[in-house]
Amino acid sequence: MTATDPRATEGVEAQYRQALNQGRFQIQHCDACDRAVFYPRMLCPHCGAEALSWKTPDGRGTVYSTTVVRRKPEAGGDYNVALVDLAEGVRLMSRVEGVAPEAVRIGMAVRAQVAMKEGRGLLVFVPNKEAQ
Repeated sequence: MTATDPRATEGVEAQYRQALNQGRFQIQHCDACDRAVFYPRMLCPHCGAEALSWKTPDGRGTVYSTTVVRRKPEAGGDYNVALVDLAEGVRLMSRVEGVAPEAVRIGMAVRAQVAMKEGRGLLVFVPNKEAQ
């Protein structure tokens, strides 16, 4: 997406990114069918309603799948990519930080947090020690 792409400054994607840039993680909730929605959308994928509102999720999740991306140390080193199931019932892709990439396990309890990098908010997960 470029700065001239309207998605960069307007619409539900921009609203989601703006919240992250302010340090807030939010997902949509359908007021018609009472289900969580993620990735940001204009219509509920479950019932087709337009009645979507933004909610702050609990942030607790479970690693559904994980892999390690191998990179040379001078390129930043290895990192993990994980699919995480949130307690609200949506699945999303992110990283689990605070542990070695190889230490991330399927079924691991994690919690969401917003990490700031170069002035932009990024959604990451950390091990949820309270749940273990």
